[in-house]
Amino acid sequence: MYETDLYFQVMFPAFFRHLSLVLYQVLECVGVNPWVVERRRHSFLHREAVRDVDNHQAGRDTTHFHFGSQSEGTTTPGLQSDTDLLFTQNRANIMFSWADWQRGRVNYLMVREEDTPPQHYLLQWISGVIPQPVTHIDHPDFVTDSQGHLFYSNMTVVRVMAEQWGDRHMRHGPSNSFREDRDFVSAFYCKTLPSEIMSWFTRMQHGYWPSHQTLQAAKRCGCFLVPDGHHGSVNQEIEWRITPNLIERLLMFSLNMVPIKCLVVLKMLKKQEFVKYIHCENCKFTTFLFKTALFFTLNRTHPTLWTKHRLVECIVRCLQTILEFLNQGICPHFIVEGVDLFDGKLCRECQLSLEQAIQGMIQDDMHVLFHLQSDDLGQRLMALPHDVRPYPGDDVNAGICGRLVKDMFQLNLRNLRNTCSRLCKNAEADMITNLNNKINILESLAVNGRTTQYDNNYIKFIVKSLMSVKASVTSSSCIQSGDPLPQNIWQLYGESLNTDVASSKLKLASMHYCQGELRRAASVLNEVEFDLDDSVQPVCGCGGEPANDKLSKKFCEYTVQNDSHEQLTKKLAFCVRFLREEKFCAPQFLWCEMYRAVGDDVDHRDVNQHDWMDWAEVDARPFLLYLQYLTYRGLGVRHRQLEAFHGLEDIVTSQYKLDQLYHWETVLNLFGHCWELEGDVLVALLVYNTSLRNRSRNNAANWHKQRLELRLNN
Repeated sequence: MYETDLYFQVMFPAFFRHLSLVLYQVLECVGVNPWVVERRRHSFLHREAVRDVDNHQAGRDTTHFHFGSQSEGTTTPGLQSDTDLLFTQNRANIMFSWADWQRGRVNYLMVREEDTPPQHYLLQWISGVIPQPVTHIDHPDFVTDSQGHLFYSNMTVVRVMAEQWGDRHMRHGPSNSFREDRDFVSAFYCKTLPSEIMSWFTRMQHGYWPSHQTLQAAKRCGCFLVPDGHHGSVNQEIEWRITPNLIERLLMFSLNMVPIKCLVVLKMLKKQEFVKYIHCENCKFTTFLFKTALFFTLNRTHPTLWTKHRLVECIVRCLQTILEFLNQGICPHFIVEGVDLFDGKLCRECQLSLEQAIQGMIQDDMHVLFHLQSDDLGQRLMALPHDVRPYPGDDVNAGICGRLVKDMFQLNLRNLRNTCSRLCKNAEADMITNLNNKINILESLAVNGRTTQYDNNYIKFIVKSLMSVKASVTSSSCIQSGDPLPQNIWQLYGESLNTDVASSKLKLASMHYCQGELRRAASVLNEVEFDLDDSVQPVCGCGGEPANDKLSKKFCEYTVQNDSHEQLTKKLAFCVRFLREEKFCAPQFLWCEMYRAVGDDVDHRDVNQHDWMDWAEVDARPFLLYLQYLTYRGLGVRHRQLEAFHGLEDIVTSQYKLDQLYHWETVLNLFGHCWELEGDVLVALLVYNTSLRNRSRNNAANWHKQRLELRLNN
């Protein structure tokens, strides 16, 4: 029996039971609850699908995986966890044995030498023509040994990403990044589990956890080889570390809320308390060590321990497991045999310091919990009555759900932007042909093996969006030439109208306006106006964010109760985009947005702006008002025209509302045009100058200002 068993049973059973129940509820309030955890997991699985589908239809053979706290649901807003993305290069075939060789592929054989550290392999280049090693080639990606064998360097990834990101490039172990909250790992997938992982299945037969079903599923997971050599190895730059991320994710997804909450609290303790005892510059006490301790504790303890009224005891049990590792000076990997997680990461001095700190926490009855600052956990513990139960619509939980949904659809839109950019640059065929080919490719993916709900949701979204572009491009061509619209145009528009609550319908209304069908335009605009209430959240794929990106409270509350794609699109308003091929379906004033560059403006665009700044993009709500102004002006309905004018004026004269726009300079330009149509050129010029004061380059206001100045001078 553990010493803590007696401690809990004899000393303070009532106190710890009460503290456990309150802690359980407090964690529910800060996003560690079934509905938010599930949302996090679904959101990141969706992101994987979006990236995979986009890469596949772009001809890039890679597969993406999100691992870590964000995708597992073991984080809170206060923990500010990184987002970890691992992507595999599928062009390579990883051979665990010669039986795995494949003709016509880039083959790498996993090799271990006598001095190769545990968990590491060398990747020897094997010919794709005959199953023999490739020898003697002078290439920076390969290192040759004394026998002429070629081994793939793990520094290739570092070199490529450093070239891509320049001064922004950062490296941490196998991960590379260009920003502090994102980690990218390029890896190879190995479908065969090596012996040091296979032995785990035998060891697990004698524990309480994981279940037999989970173990059977784990055998089908495979593993990854990441570019990370052992810190003390002479072959550090050609060693690749095996990592069973998929098995670890499977284990995390199998857990109920008690161990998840336990891990979250351990992470909070690590962030605030344990970091104080890491004195050496090169030492790290990572959250992975806490996950390892949790896994070992789950394996050793009876399932009856893992109940909410024993949550604090679960935390102490995990701390005691860490104490055991610190006392021995070795932290074994839960899955990979023969690995010490302390090796190269935590010196003996820091281990002893941490050991004393953890012992003090346990002896002090875990009062440290009342001092945790992350998510105000300590204050919440002292303030929350034991009978208060959180609900899904709490501000924190709703905010998390709303942000996850916004980020998910923002990724959809960014990939749509990339797809449209590739279509525009493809000069081998006309735009309609390019669109048809792309739609056919995407629809074939849905039929030929891409059967997950996440793949299909994204494919359905992207196909609908491309249908909208196709309808608009077709209509634009007909309006330009004066030809009647084809019979199938209404079917195309109909299939694309539900991408979101506004953008596709606004493009339809704009087409009607450009055709001179003003009453039809007004009818569609009225429908959009009715749906575009204050619960609708604007989203854009331009790569930027508004100055004020605070989400609508009603939208966040809606996302808690509704999680299907169809339901969520009813509360999202995407920015309206017109490609140059669609310009005759856009009001002529917007054409200047497609040619906004003056002089060397193009050289002053960042990587996200190079595509969309050659198109017209405008926030949905202001564009609705602008179209209403033009339409009711044409219809001679002055009071509705003025309503739209004052609605637009309310947006651009309120700094708070202006800061919520993605394309505020375009909205200011539209407002300036309204003043022109009202006959006040001086006010229009003032509005254009206001637009230019905040964005002097890549702003169509430069053209409008020159035009009005010439007009005034003449």
